[in-house]
Amino acid sequence: MFFAVLVAAVGYIFSQWSQKMDIYEQGILAVVPVILVWLGWLWRPLRTLFLGVFVITLFSLWLYDGDLANAQKKFLLKYLISSQSAILWMSALFFMATVAYWISYFSPKFDWMGSIFTWAAVVLGFVGLLVRWREGHLIAADMGHIPVSNLYEVFVLFCLITAMFYLYYEKRYNTRALGAFVLLVISSAVIFLMWYTFERDAATIGPLNNALNSWWMKLHVPANFIGYGTFALSAMVGFAYLVKHYANTNSWASMIPLLIIGAGLIAEVFIFGDRGGVSVFWVVYFGISLVIVALILMLRKRIAARLPSFEILDDIMYRAIAVGFAFFTVATVLGAFWAADAWGTYWQWDPKETWALVVWLNYAAWLHLRLMKGMRGVAAAYWALAGLVITTFAFIGVNIFLSGLHSYGQL
Repeated sequence: MFFAVLVAAVGYIFSQWSQKMDIYEQGILAVVPVILVWLGWLWRPLRTLFLGVFVITLFSLWLYDGDLANAQKKFLLKYLISSQSAILWMSALFFMATVAYWISYFSPKFDWMGSIFTWAAVVLGFVGLLVRWREGHLIAADMGHIPVSNLYEVFVLFCLITAMFYLYYEKRYNTRALGAFVLLVISSAVIFLMWYTFERDAATIGPLNNALNSWWMKLHVPANFIGYGTFALSAMVGFAYLVKHYANTNSWASMIPLLIIGAGLIAEVFIFGDRGGVSVFWVVYFGISLVIVALILMLRKRIAARLPSFEILDDIMYRAIAVGFAFFTVATVLGAFWAADAWGTYWQWDPKETWALVVWLNYAAWLHLRLMKGMRGVAAAYWALAGLVITTFAFIGVNIFLSGLHSYGQL
């Protein structure tokens, strides 16, 4: 039945808009039902997620009725399921999930709330992206494009992918204790998203940059962000591993490497500062983040008691990095083909390309040492956490400090 619904939906799309798609886009659309059914078979909650997002999105589009002005006229659109409203609700729900997961360390009976809030955030986030896609077409026929073309859209995608992979591991290992750690990095991304929305008016839908007007983008960007999302997840699991490792350690000196890496990761937010100096917003964020990390370490014994075993933490780290590395490799190869199609050469040592290679080599080395030399435990956890510093700079910092062919991604 799930497959039949998907095929019917794709068939309807072909019957209405096939003339607006090239052969490559038609090919991508044709394999979508097969991919979604395969994913739904591997993890059954995805079936409910896909259908729920599909129904809510259709309802939102029905409310629009082809008129973008209805976003301000109709109550449900204005306050719930227009693209911007849905993404704002997603952001609020991720914050609520983070708080709920941390409360559950002290009142375990509330741990289910974190999962519910996270699932609700994922649903509304995907609804927001799909409705945004349609809103672009309502603005102008040539304005609509898949919503993975700028930092605002891909930050939403990053939050959703990271959350979905976390929810998968939560179910697989039957533990909600890691939600508090993984949701921290998602909440950090949401804070950036909110700052970017209100400080830089990033939610405005604009025309697609010529360099991005390619069907390659529909493959390259999602694959890339599966890598980013799983790398971020592995880093937070690594953080949880280290918290558990130092649970019975009374010496803060032994945790100096953890404090240095944590401070370095948090300090990366200063790359978002005002051009004339340091942003007060990010100074406050930095201070609050340091307090949160300090509290986690101070309460490490209580937190460690609820964390899963070292073996489970290590296994999740490995699986997340392995999946992320596979998709990041595919994304890099697709990016090379895209570059050849757009610029006539597969590789030009553009700063973004160079740092993508640095990220790839970092996790390739991690996996090599894991598989060939049996690297486990503290060393693997520290490396996974430090890897997020590298990944974050490759994701955002390069676009800010190093100009190149990917300069369209600047803040």
